[in-house]
Amino acid sequence: MYKASDNRYDNVKVRRAGNSGLQLPALSFGMWHSFGDDANFKDSEAAILAAFDRGIFSFDLANNYGPGSGAAERMFGQVYRADLKPYRDELIITTKAGYHMWPGVYGSFSSKKTLVAALDRSLKRMGLDYVDIYYSHRFDPNTSLEETAEALDGIVKSGKALYIGISNYYNQEEQEIMKYFKELHTPFVVNQMSYNLLNRKIEDDGTIDSLANANKGLVAYGPLAEGLLTDKYLGGIPESIHLHSTNDFLVKNGTDNAVKRINALNEIAKNRNQSLAQMSLAWLLNNPSVTSVITGASKVNHLESNLKALDNTDFTADELSAIDNVTK
Repeated sequence: MYKASDNRYDNVKVRRAGNSGLQLPALSFGMWHSFGDDANFKDSEAAILAAFDRGIFSFDLANNYGPGSGAAERMFGQVYRADLKPYRDELIITTKAGYHMWPGVYGSFSSKKTLVAALDRSLKRMGLDYVDIYYSHRFDPNTSLEETAEALDGIVKSGKALYIGISNYYNQEEQEIMKYFKELHTPFVVNQMSYNLLNRKIEDDGTIDSLANANKGLVAYGPLAEGLLTDKYLGGIPESIHLHSTNDFLVKNGTDNAVKRINALNEIAKNRNQSLAQMSLAWLLNNPSVTSVITGASKVNHLESNLKALDNTDFTADELSAIDNVTK
């Protein structure tokens, strides 16, 4: 029977979402990839429990994560029931709805019916009474933001979620829905966005500044750009590489420029005694508006390597300038 490490919080780095009561570990455990129906359960369980033993108490899921919609939630639910249930009050468990989840017109986007039904499915799969953060997973261009905000507010009032988040909402829609949340007194805390050294769109359009001005937090996903910001592709990027839709612009006109940039970044990382991946995570955490960075680690050694990024999240002005010269 699993017993969590007594030392799990000895070295944890915790960050607050704006001026809210929500606190998250600097690194959260994401289950977008490698936790679907075809995953090895024992390996997945070992990675999840190793994360908690090392102070990562935030687990990020979504209704459509798998592969196989609901698969990651089912797997996490098995681990939760078997191992983590005694620690529920220590955990932050989050899920989302908005991308394709089931057939028909209500199986995606952010209508009230979709958001309510999706959360009920998620809670059942995971064996939970509530989630800590419930996200609208993407902006719905055909449903009023007022309806989405009211649906999320009602979910909190029903007791099925403690906090509300949004994901993939850029500045214009972010500012509009934040206005409704403020009017409703909804406990909106974070926007979860794709953000990394090579993808800085949320800086350019003001998304991250709007969050900071409103005392809200940013949760960054895709911090390693699906492996581009690791040592895996320093020698070249295959034309067949599959990137998340938010990062595919990086190789849209060929891979040569991307290879040149990641090698330049790797040299900066080496001078900091970090791997490229570690520096990429540390760079995100150097920004006080970033509440947590979501990393996916299906193996314990990957998890441990990521955690070493927390040993040095400070950057000199020269280092930041050198990074900007490569990435902007």
